[in-house]
Amino acid sequence: MIRAIVGGAAAAVLLSGPAQAAARNSSPALAWVVSPTDAGCRVELELVGRSGSITPISLISDGQLISLRFFKDDLPTRAFLPIRIDKARFSNLMLRGDGAAGELVLSEETLAAMRKGGTLGVAWLSEEPLTTSLAGSEQGLSDLRVCGAQTTARQRERAAAERAAKDRADAEARAKALNDAQLAAVQAQTAAAEAQRRQVEEAAARQRRAEAAQTERAYAEARQRAYEEERRRGYPSQYDEDDEDDRWALPQRPVWPPPRYYNPYR
Repeated sequence: MIRAIVGGAAAAVLLSGPAQAAARNSSPALAWVVSPTDAGCRVELELVGRSGSITPISLISDGQLISLRFFKDDLPTRAFLPIRIDKARFSNLMLRGDGAAGELVLSEETLAAMRKGGTLGVAWLSEEPLTTSLAGSEQGLSDLRVCGAQTTARQRERAAAERAAKDRADAEARAKALNDAQLAAVQAQTAAAEAQRRQVEEAAARQRRAEAAQTERAYAEARQRAYEEERRRGYPSQYDEDDEDDRWALPQRPVWPPPRYYNPYR
């Protein structure tokens, strides 16, 4: 979460306008203008050096932590850096963000001192010590934390709603994919059953044609036999003459002993 806060430092500084700077210069209490961001809320302050140079910083909060955001080249990855509140030294953990962004995570002890203190001083941010007034800090820090908690809660609600919508969309997509797969399986089974039915019908049709052809042949043969029989019955003499033809008659068997010749005069 800290790194997420660090990532918005550049936007926080760029959003500080000339109108707000003029308001802060005219009244210290107006310096604590709390503005919501995507990751929480921020308050923009200006550190001023003896030469009159101005260095912008931001106080940011997600509702739990309050950090001091700044920009400086060649920052270490992490370190404990001090700040002074009414000349009292307070060391806090510094985390490097993207580019030259740095974030000083303020401890509860440091925040308690800021609420009651009058001046914030930073000696390591530029070539000369920098200071700013803490007038109105008690109410400003309270408002910053409340705003950060509300903004973070709304962000969590939006993220939860987006996740829920994404989960619903994913569930609907999975359900649709499952329905499509089931429909495709049913269609494939139907196509296979239809193909099998056509094969059975074609086989039955071939069997019927074969049986019909066999029946037709048997009927034709029966008709031919009936025709031949009718011809035989219609022309019997022709067939009788053929049957009496000696050429086709069987020879007679001899009788043994041969019969005696009858002589009536003996």
